[in-house]
Amino acid sequence: MAARIYTDKDADLRWLKRKTCAVIGFGAQGRAQALNLRDSGVKVTVGLYSGSKSRVRARRSGLIVLGTAEAARRGDIIFLALSDTQMPAIYAAQIAPNLHSGQTLLFAHGFAIYYRTIVPPKDVDVVMVAPKGLGPMVRREFLRGRGAPGLIAIHQNPSRRARQTALAWAKGIGCTRAGVLQTSFREETETDLFGEQAVLCGGTSALIRAGFETLVNAGYPPELAYFECLHELKFIVDLIYEEGIAGMRTLISDTAKWGELTVGRKIIDQTVQKHMRSALREIRSGKFAREFIREMNTGRARYANLLREAQKHPIEKVGARLRGLMAWKAKTKST
Repeated sequence: MAARIYTDKDADLRWLKRKTCAVIGFGAQGRAQALNLRDSGVKVTVGLYSGSKSRVRARRSGLIVLGTAEAARRGDIIFLALSDTQMPAIYAAQIAPNLHSGQTLLFAHGFAIYYRTIVPPKDVDVVMVAPKGLGPMVRREFLRGRGAPGLIAIHQNPSRRARQTALAWAKGIGCTRAGVLQTSFREETETDLFGEQAVLCGGTSALIRAGFETLVNAGYPPELAYFECLHELKFIVDLIYEEGIAGMRTLISDTAKWGELTVGRKIIDQTVQKHMRSALREIRSGKFAREFIREMNTGRARYANLLREAQKHPIEKVGARLRGLMAWKAKTKST
């Protein structure tokens, strides 16, 4: 069954304008959503601890900055714009003691609620508004008069207005301009983790490294392998993003098209799908979350070692040198 999609006409921003929206954290997603809400005419406060370097940045953006606990106390809607690892401790120490009946806790990802690293009181609404894009994209698309698509979900609804709140927030940050899908905390969490592990981050980076190693081991220059297996990937991803997979095929050469149609399925075969199904089972059973939480809470030694080993891969050294020759990259970053 197709998911329901909400657009601007389904959301009433006036509902949000009667509220105080407290954004806890001012990282990429927190900053983007706070600024979008402000530009939509919504009253926004930012909650940050006293020593946070983001306080100056938030104030320079024209936002009211309070301590985390005070922002949580004053907010009608409290958006936890924090990482999955930071969130439980900050919630327990500074947010939970200041919650009161009638408030709304808002999340951009379902992990903390679905895996119960946070258990809210029963007298507050708990909703999710998850833009399908990183913070800079959420802000950039909003400023262009467009929007990043998003998801909404309802976990607790004692007020019977939780969906109205979620849709209004989605409209305030621009998501309803592109379309918002209704889902659940469970579905969002499991599909998000699977996408990161199997395709977007884990699968893509493993495929790039494998291609690079295959060419280098066959005697080709590592610089050439870098360009073919990593650098040009952006061009193809941009085509897929804009036109879909079938649309991408119409824009590449016949040689590339024939290779994609006949060889791609030999590389990403049933064995890969078998491993994908295994990864999904571990996500759905909670095994991945338990192992991740345990690693985060016990010194992160394996996590740090895996990061160090990944950073030592030859593709990183070659890539850093080649990217350093692309003077236009520095100009792009500064704009």
